[in-house]
Amino acid sequence: METWKVILIIAIVFAVVWSNIALLKYSAKFDIKKFNQDPTEKAKEARKKQEEKTKKPHK
Repeated sequence: METWKVILIIAIVFAVVWSNIALLKYSAKFDIKKFNQDPTEKAKEARKKQEEKTKKPHK
């Protein structure tokens, strides 16, 4: 195998590993509570908002 091909493969592998580490560091900053909300609670909140809209008198 030619030298430039070996260097290219090593560079690609290094770039993939580096990007995965960067993605993990970036995603670690997110609050997991936003993603783990209870769907029933979410539905109750949506229904409450919808009922509030329908209760307002129309002008």
